[in-house]
Amino acid sequence: MIRVISMAILAGGILLTIFGVSAMNSANADISRFFTGAPDDRTIWMLVGGIVMMVAGLAGVVRPGKN
Repeated sequence: MIRVISMAILAGGILLTIFGVSAMNSANADISRFFTGAPDDRTIWMLVGGIVMMVAGLAGVVRPGKN
């Protein structure tokens, strides 16, 4: 059961990272980057959250032990 939950967290992390990369290439991010020199906070939080979720999910999937 834990492995299934870990796989769901991994999938959510992948989706969140994809959305973050997509948001980084949007027109809104281009405008924000023009004025501030950095992407907006929402994009950064999506990328960081997605990476953290992927690492947590991957750790649960590859962890030896009970299925």
